[in-house]
Amino acid sequence: MSDMTQANEPTPKSGLMRRLPLIAIAVVAAIGFFTLRDYLSFDTLRDNREALVAFRDSNYVLTALLFVLAYILIVGFSLPGATIATLTGGFLFGTVFGTIFNVTGATLGATVIFLAARYGFGETLGAKMEASTGPIKKLKDGIDENQWSMLFIMRLVPVVPFFVANLVPSFMQVPLHRFVISTFLGIIPGGLVFSSVGAGLGEVFEAGETPDLGIIFAPHVLLPILGLAALSLLPVLMKAVTGKKGL
Repeated sequence: MSDMTQANEPTPKSGLMRRLPLIAIAVVAAIGFFTLRDYLSFDTLRDNREALVAFRDSNYVLTALLFVLAYILIVGFSLPGATIATLTGGFLFGTVFGTIFNVTGATLGATVIFLAARYGFGETLGAKMEASTGPIKKLKDGIDENQWSMLFIMRLVPVVPFFVANLVPSFMQVPLHRFVISTFLGIIPGGLVFSSVGAGLGEVFEAGETPDLGIIFAPHVLLPILGLAALSLLPVLMKAVTGKKGL
């Protein structure tokens, strides 16, 4: 009987194997921070814009595929340059297609982190939180009852770091489909704003200026985004008023 119990217990090796994807992400992120931050920059985009445009004009589909793949790697491994990548998407493909490619790459990259965190720590932490009592259990129950609203708020409110918004749901045992849908839809407003800025980079380059990335905090941009965040809170407020739990 004791042999069977020991056989069912996780070994240190199996625990390490589960954490390998997240460890790999952390290692690549650290290396990328010191080696790539000077290359994934606005200056690099400006200096190579003509070559990028020429390659896009000759190989549009291939350029789009390579761009989405690069965006997945940047987000999936938490490499520097996500903002520059978003601007590049708008610059190369325009506001509409740039937004589509940017949001697709960011969503797939975020899913990589989500799955790595869940595989490494999420299931264990989620089980411990579920079995706990007191404030931690109440926090988890509150999030569980309003998952859609909380997921959209984390994506829509600009002050929530993108990396954090990828990790927290993995620890809260959020279903994969909810994470993907809320990420894709929730980052569209911000992606649209930065893609539109990127689409206008041609004039910025000609004028020898730099883009105004603070535009997302301008009232005419920020207020609609905050309005969407408030709208996503309506189900939470209705539950609080009626005392009904979500499905």
